[in-house]
Amino acid sequence: MKLNILKLAHLVRPRPRTYEGAPALTITPEQALRRSVMASMLWESEFYESGETIAARIRSLVPQVDAEQVAAIAVEARSAMKLRHAPLLVVREMARYATHRGLVGEVLPRVIQRADELAEFVAIYWAEGKVPLSGQVKKGLAATFPKFDEYALAKYDRASVVRLRDVLFLCHAKPRDAEQAAVWKRLVDGELATPDTWEVALSSGGDKRAHWSRLLSERKLGALALLRNLRNMQAAGVDERLVLGALATMKTDRVLPFRFLAAARYAPQWEEALEAAMFRALADVPKLPGRTVVLVDVSGSMTDRLSGRNEMRRTDAAYGLAVLLREMCERVAVYTFSNTLKLVPARRGFGLRDAMDASQPHMATYLGSALDRIEERYDRIIVVTDEQSHDRVPAPKGKGYVINVASAKNGVGYGAWMHIDGFSEAVVEYIRAMEEQAAA
Repeated sequence: MKLNILKLAHLVRPRPRTYEGAPALTITPEQALRRSVMASMLWESEFYESGETIAARIRSLVPQVDAEQVAAIAVEARSAMKLRHAPLLVVREMARYATHRGLVGEVLPRVIQRADELAEFVAIYWAEGKVPLSGQVKKGLAATFPKFDEYALAKYDRASVVRLRDVLFLCHAKPRDAEQAAVWKRLVDGELATPDTWEVALSSGGDKRAHWSRLLSERKLGALALLRNLRNMQAAGVDERLVLGALATMKTDRVLPFRFLAAARYAPQWEEALEAAMFRALADVPKLPGRTVVLVDVSGSMTDRLSGRNEMRRTDAAYGLAVLLREMCERVAVYTFSNTLKLVPARRGFGLRDAMDASQPHMATYLGSALDRIEERYDRIIVVTDEQSHDRVPAPKGKGYVINVASAKNGVGYGAWMHIDGFSEAVVEYIRAMEEQAAA
């Protein structure tokens, strides 16, 4: 009998737990692939897991999920979540399997949205050794290449292991017309017209202040380039009036609040202008009706950087979503949780960010006890977290959403909770769409 018991014990799978010890539900391979991809800065380590571990899990999950669903996840990750490398890895893994590779030719043109991603994909394809490209990969690359004009090709034709001309030779793309054929010949010959971008201007040497001033005066900087380079402009001594003018006129559509929050961390002297631009981006947002509780994770793991190459932190993503929700909810209360639960003063914009950040020490994650302590009635509760709780998480008292802003293997936001992965505006629009569909 004892031997039989031992054999049976080997068949019992332990219940999954978060890295902080809370019980987690067993999820499907599709759900696991979504949570691993939708907030992943590929190969960048997170607080609980290395980038290599996350990438290996993505690789292992692709063949376990239906091909159509894998393709949909790759397209959503690029188009809705604005991720670049993770969806390329997903499509590369699709190309390995007979059950999946038939969709690669039509998925690649939807996933590759910037010219440099052509070469990035081939580099990922060859990461484990140089092998011939599959027919579907060649088909997808050939269909994608004609999307990009001379400016885009020149901007992203970088001296790297795989060049854009290498991709052109590999996929045998056909130009649309004689004009495009001439552009491709200039690409092959290294004679593309030099694009007037901030990268080219700064790499050419000379007076950085003059370069930045000209680019600002001629409105040659896109919104993200402007936000990312505020510190460089400050260091170069650019006239503040030029910077403030650019912030006042920048196109704010599709720029998420967390971008402004991150910019303000290293350019605090321009916070007022940054906040005004952020509010323009949030203007006329349709409201979610009723009473909403927003619960934001401020534990220590949330202060980790999104990637090793910039200063943006996971709290920027969480605070940015809270700022967005504050504007789109008819009536709202914002709380934070770490070791305890704290009600945040009714502020907006950067004031709300400051209140959340200063609400309590960034320590452990007790989501379960925080939920138990919320006494007010609500129509919906939205939790923004990396889902790594110490304690058991109860069901919501009504409609409950967990927005997961990390890629850790196990999480607590399933079961009675509506689980949403990622931190773009798409996650908030998803909540609206779900509720409008339920009300119809």
